[in-house]
Amino acid sequence: MSRTRPMTLKAVAAYLGVSTATVSNAFNRPDQLSAARREEILAAARALGYNGPSRQGRTLRTGRTGIIGVMLSDGLGYSLGDSVAGDLLAGIAEVLDARGYHMLLLTDAARTDRQNASLNGVADGYLVYGSMPEAGTMALLRHQHQPLVTVDMRLPGLASIQIDHRDAALSIARHALAGGAKRPAILALRMTLEAPGGRLERRSRWSEPNSVAIERLAGFDQALMEAGHDPDQIPLWNVDGNTHVAAAPVIEALLADSAPDLLLCMSDRLALTALSLAEQHGLAVPGQLRLTGFDGIAEGQHRRPMLTTVYQDSHAKGVMAARMVTGDCDQSEVVQPVWLIHGDTCPSSS
Repeated sequence: MSRTRPMTLKAVAAYLGVSTATVSNAFNRPDQLSAARREEILAAARALGYNGPSRQGRTLRTGRTGIIGVMLSDGLGYSLGDSVAGDLLAGIAEVLDARGYHMLLLTDAARTDRQNASLNGVADGYLVYGSMPEAGTMALLRHQHQPLVTVDMRLPGLASIQIDHRDAALSIARHALAGGAKRPAILALRMTLEAPGGRLERRSRWSEPNSVAIERLAGFDQALMEAGHDPDQIPLWNVDGNTHVAAAPVIEALLADSAPDLLLCMSDRLALTALSLAEQHGLAVPGQLRLTGFDGIAEGQHRRPMLTTVYQDSHAKGVMAARMVTGDCDQSEVVQPVWLIHGDTCPSSS
């Protein structure tokens, strides 16, 4: 009994009268062909029963896997539930899809020692996003000897893309404090990765500080000093998750304890939760309480009063990060611009 020989890329190319490289590009490098030409090749391949090059075979031939790993050091559940992380991942996916790569979402699992072997050779490059990953995770990723790009953090010898968190926080705090606040307070997002939600003592030594939050706090503190406040006397409250559920009890305690007239928030989600609770308590915003956010998520701009915030283009950041890790951009350090959204929750004093 004869056996049917499997359809090959070479056979598909011969049937279509094109080169094997053209058929390969249809599967692996779609940006090299017009959309119509690619679809014609893929349709013919399907009709012939050819489902594309074997991933294992391609890896053996080229040493490439066609995969980009995205290390989410804050955890998969946390990151997928966060609007800013979601926009970033959408930007990454847009580039990877266009270039025929697959995205592999990873978590900071060096704590368990289980990924030591499984990461070897799994990806052609890695992006690291979130709070500072553990040293073991970074050592493991560096050991892969593949392109490695960090997002929102700077590490020696690695390419990076970020915004200037300190300068952005300084700009919005200056704007807010120009209104003459007497009782400002700061609502931090994961100031330290170990501390639970609640008020933080500035003089205590924080373990595992979050580098992004540290930079934003430094910007707030500089603006406070310029406005004549002693930062050490300004209430600092920590929220350990960028969700309404995590933020609400902390903000309830903050409003009861500090009675602020200005609340500088390290994320829009925190600011929107504070705005919602202030309205429930009958506090007029911005009459009795002025507040600012950070990130510029759409939800803050689609409600009234509109949120005063810092806008960063997280989607564009994801696009650039993906271009850097795939070699389409040869810059080793990119600092993206931000701008203020002058909303209603903290209007200009002029």
